[in-house]
Amino acid sequence: MLSIGIASSGILTFAYFAIASHVLGTQRAQYSRLDVLWSVMFVIICVIYRPIEQLLSRTIADRRARGIARQPMRAPMSIQGSFALAFLAVALPLRGTLTNHVFHSATLYWILVIGVLAYAASYFARGWLAGHKYFALYGGLVFMESASRFAFAVAAAVGISHGQSAIAIGIAAAPFVSLVVVPAAFLGASQRRSTPAVALTDAALEGPAAEGIEEAASDLTIRRGGRFAISVSGIQLAEQTLLNAAVLTVYATSRNTSLSGTVFDLLLITRAPLQLFQAIQTSLLPHLAGLEATAGRAAFARAIRITVGAITVFAVAVALGLLVLGPFAMHHVFGYDYHYNRYGLALIAVGMGLHLSAGTLNQAALARGQAGRAATLWLLAAALFVGWMLLGAISDQVLRTEVGYAGAAGLLALALTLLYRRGSPTASASAT
Repeated sequence: MLSIGIASSGILTFAYFAIASHVLGTQRAQYSRLDVLWSVMFVIICVIYRPIEQLLSRTIADRRARGIARQPMRAPMSIQGSFALAFLAVALPLRGTLTNHVFHSATLYWILVIGVLAYAASYFARGWLAGHKYFALYGGLVFMESASRFAFAVAAAVGISHGQSAIAIGIAAAPFVSLVVVPAAFLGASQRRSTPAVALTDAALEGPAAEGIEEAASDLTIRRGGRFAISVSGIQLAEQTLLNAAVLTVYATSRNTSLSGTVFDLLLITRAPLQLFQAIQTSLLPHLAGLEATAGRAAFARAIRITVGAITVFAVAVALGLLVLGPFAMHHVFGYDYHYNRYGLALIAVGMGLHLSAGTLNQAALARGQAGRAATLWLLAAALFVGWMLLGAISDQVLRTEVGYAGAAGLLALALTLLYRRGSPTASASAT
């Protein structure tokens, strides 16, 4: 159910922008601003909210694996609220700049503000659902989000509504609609509480999870949670930089205002599989955290090998498909007369595979308590990519994006592989 929900989300997100591209086909500047709105919003929400999703998922799964019934909520809620207030403190003073010089629309500005605040609740719910392994409900949440957003594009396509703003409102409405699954989650949680927590804890104390259980049972403090959240914020900032820096740099430097939309469409080749891969990532982190807590290192390594192997097969298949049908498919899906290079499209697919592999190794690092080191590697890769885009070594900005993205993803995957092979800090310490 998780895979179906997130796969549908990826397809519907792709379809949302495809329909928007056709509806706004004669107004490419408006479509480019819609792309910029999406890029800016999802950089923000992934950087400030995804860390809390990961924190909740890892912490709840680790405690459940150790048989601890009490789950931390106060610290994650405090951190999430602080991030939301920090966003408002920056966004409100920049209202004039964003309205007049970035979006050229007051409506798009308010969609950004309302949407970012609404996603605070959505991402908190995702972390809670993932930690408790309510994956079907998690899939339902992301499906409801993408389906409701897609409905706004369809409404504009069939003439019920009109224009850029009517399509963009779906971006702000989607997180509100997604929360309809939360009551079902609380109902399931209340039924689970019938299992005696004391018996679970006693069993954990007799097994391999006994080491470190006292620390795990203590309350998650804002300081401890904050360190993890800041590290994951750095990771999310870097990942969103890999996905959006090319769009934003092209938008800022190109004389052709529609070229950023072309780059955005190109990177949808990566975005759609990344959304699909969230099904694996979402289940992988709590699974690996549980294995790390119970010393299941062989199963830990096997999970990583299987995931990376599946990603490799998928990436090769996508690259071969784009070599054959890439330019034809891009032209007919987005309805824009740009001549994509089939080899450049295949290179994006290779970069996508490397990016997905890096994401898998990143979940291993988070489960092992190596969030800080992983964040450093992600930020270095993102900085190199931005430097490459601004350097202008390749005059064709689309080709520059294709080469730079694949190169940065490759370096990142290599660095995270080396970190993974070093093992967890706990394992290293016990070995010595």
